Amino acid sequence: MRDRVPVVVQGSGGRGRRAGLAGVLWAGAELIVTVGVVVLLLVVHQVWWTNRQAAAAAQEQVQALERAWGEGPESGSRVGSGVDPGGGGAPVVGAEPGGAADSGAAPAATRAARAAPPAAGSSERDRAYAVLRIPRLGLVVPVAQGVDKRAVLDKGYAGQYPGTAGPGAQGNFALAGHRNTHGEPFRYVNRLRAGDELIVDLRGRRFTYVVGKILSETTERDTGVIAPVPRSAVKPDQGYSEPGAYITLTTCTPEYSSKYRLVVWGTLLRSS
Repeated sequence: MRDRVPVVVQGSGGRGRRAGLAGVLWAGAELIVTVGVVVLLLVVHQVWWTNRQAAAAAQEQVQALERAWGEGPESGSRVGSGVDPGGGGAPVVGAEPGGAADSGAAPAATRAARAAPPAAGSSERDRAYAVLRIPRLGLVVPVAQGVDKRAVLDKGYAGQYPGTAGPGAQGNFALAGHRNTHGEPFRYVNRLRAGDELIVDLRGRRFTYVVGKILSETTERDTGVIAPVPRSAVKPDQGYSEPGAYITLTTCTPEYSSKYRLVVWGTLLRSS
């Protein structure tokens, strides 16, 4: 009688486990790809689309102001940087973002804000009342009272710090603006040099300032840079020591970051 040869029957447990692991890995990969696509779309929306929207709306506001003033837009002028946008940052220095400037600090600005045509859904406190022009940068941007991100800065406007002086007045006419995203009007203020003009139009008046000093980096809480006589509280050797009519532009630095603030100072050259 022949010996029987034992037959080993392989179970399906090993293949099942491998198939299950492969399925989990595949599902995980699909999830990662999906999340990546969603994040990419959010970045595109934040970096590109918000710029388009804010720049277009700011341009419309400039035109509305000029129509109300009986002026035509200057040829060759544009709102925003006019170049491909980048990532974001909130350019607020010193005091907490707020609304309108102190009524006693800038009466001319307040009167102009009341007379300006309001944007849809805007309130008097965040309504554009002036236009800032920077010829070197080809920049034209509306100016509103307050530095609240949602109400002012995210619209592509330059915002006047509460309590600072009005255009052309003694003291410091201090402005904040985004460097990246939401119209990024102050994207290239780092390119300004001493002697460059900063022009502020305000219903029938034009105030021309000239860039005098630039503070390339300071902290976000350096309130000295927007004081009536601007001087850095962090770097006391930077700024001015005599009363005068000043303008201050503040924005984030480095680009795509809100860690520090870049400051440009100017003095009033003439008014007309």
